[in-house]
Amino acid sequence: MQSHKSLKVLVVGSGGREHTLVRTCRQSPLCREVIAAPGNGGIKEDAACFDVPSDDVPGIVRLASDEEVDLVVVGPEVPLSLGVADALRDKGILVYGPGKDAAKLEASKTFTKELLQKYGIPTAASEIFTRSDEALAYLDRRSDYPVVIKADGLAAGKGVLIAADRVEAEAAVSACLEQETFGESGRSILIEEYLTGEEASIHLMVSGASFVILPSSQDHKRIGENDTGPNTGGMGAYSPAELVDSAMLETIRDGIARPSVDAIAREGLDFRGTLYIGLMLTASGPRVLELNVRFGDPETQVILPRMETDPLELMLACAKGGPVPETLKTRPESAMCVVISAGGYPGNYRKGDTIDLPKPLPRDTFVFHAGTVREPNGTLKTAGGRVLGVTAIARTLADAARDAYAACDRIRFSGMYFRRDIGAKQLSRQS
Repeated sequence: MQSHKSLKVLVVGSGGREHTLVRTCRQSPLCREVIAAPGNGGIKEDAACFDVPSDDVPGIVRLASDEEVDLVVVGPEVPLSLGVADALRDKGILVYGPGKDAAKLEASKTFTKELLQKYGIPTAASEIFTRSDEALAYLDRRSDYPVVIKADGLAAGKGVLIAADRVEAEAAVSACLEQETFGESGRSILIEEYLTGEEASIHLMVSGASFVILPSSQDHKRIGENDTGPNTGGMGAYSPAELVDSAMLETIRDGIARPSVDAIAREGLDFRGTLYIGLMLTASGPRVLELNVRFGDPETQVILPRMETDPLELMLACAKGGPVPETLKTRPESAMCVVISAGGYPGNYRKGDTIDLPKPLPRDTFVFHAGTVREPNGTLKTAGGRVLGVTAIARTLADAARDAYAACDRIRFSGMYFRRDIGAKQLSRQS
């Protein structure tokens, strides 16, 4: 255990996840100071922000050195895939986040699929293609639709396409391999069986072979209500996910979490950070949809506020490569986050609209900033597709939904949009 208030922490990133991490670190008895790079309009109120892009690896290393930071917490996947954790460790700086080799688990879906298959970890059957003629010939041999087509590389949560029939599948293949809609990320694709069930997100904090499972959550990826429209980075989340009861959690721990952590260690990958396992809870058991190498956004906004065990203490233990406890203390209440986006998202969206936020907010209701910027005169404006995440914690999920939506209805900016059905499936089961 570090001495009281001993850590100076740098949080890398500019989204709602990073705003949550900044506030979480600030609340820790271990934390002396938090700074952020590059931050956003809301993070600026909670921490000193430095104008260094998160993907500027030399700049991040320089900032951490100049500011004599004790621990760097990396939020987004892109700097991890570029090797920022390795570069920081080379300078003797502690960092929460995996090295570049381990970050391939998110940066390459084909790499992950091959790892899952090698170690017998339950996942969807799939084939890998780099040529459209071979992909289309494979589709000709299939009679079962829908199918899932995934761009291999990073695509900001938008590289997964569900094709209802052969026509849509051909269009998705063409978009990736011929039109290069996703650039380098789409040069290789997976065509995968379509799994039915409900999704759940399981986050592990991993330190080598040691890990602890964080509170369960469920994300809502589609832009439209009733899970319609294109995928986004995430339009809302809640925790805990009722479908992940104690029996299901044991199945996930023994059949997916432990084998995944062991597989990563056996492959010699240096993993000290968050392993986010996206799952489909199918009739035949949980199957892995994806592995990510950082906290989810917006799942972070409902997971970290529910933790009674100090997340910063766990992140420090992981960064040092020491063991983490097998269990943690969690608040019994439910949490919901509703994402408010700019008009037009996830396509071309508006920027520069003035935001009017309600003050004061009720206890246990929080506004986490994502795509915002604060002008020199203090005016808050939109600057991204997902603008704000409104999180409420309450005794029941229904109460959390009521409080989160009450706060959403008091926020104002031109063209704002949010889904009104976050958590609807769980709420309908409960009622």
